[in-house]
Amino acid sequence: MQLTLHADYAFRILIYLGSQPDGHVISTQQISDSYGISKHHLVRVVQTLNEHGYVEVFPGRSGGISLARPANQIRLGDVVRRAETNLRVVECFDEASNTCPIVPVCQLKPILGEALNAFLDVLDKYTLADCSIIAAVTAWQSSSRLRAPGSRRDCSGAGTSLPYPISKSQDRDVHH
Repeated sequence: MQLTLHADYAFRILIYLGSQPDGHVISTQQISDSYGISKHHLVRVVQTLNEHGYVEVFPGRSGGISLARPANQIRLGDVVRRAETNLRVVECFDEASNTCPIVPVCQLKPILGEALNAFLDVLDKYTLADCSIIAAVTAWQSSSRLRAPGSRRDCSGAGTSLPYPISKSQDRDVHH
């Protein structure tokens, strides 16, 4: 199963916003630039997230978006269910458009249904807070500061860049 770009971008937007201080408003242009995502496509995803109460939109020239609720209240499985327009793994999941001739005897549909439910059940165990970049950076720093046995060298990873966008204030907090 592969998530659509819409769901992928929904996760990226939420992770970006979750890495910001509470209530911090971020422009869609800033997120677009950080991820290299078309602003037009990003705005459509933001609309979906706003419709489902994940983000709050502040219109206007100095507007932007922020999380509408705490990160620990945003279940990853719920985000997938709302961002994905089609969770039908195979054609027969949609009775209206199904043309598969073996449906009456096929035993694959219930197995795939069980697999899809298991996928969503795992995602339901986690929240956006579990994807926190700040927590990941802190853990990364803690583990990278450990010295190799018998070594006096600090392996802090200084100068190592992270693959996540973080704000300047967070960068100061993380690296100092």
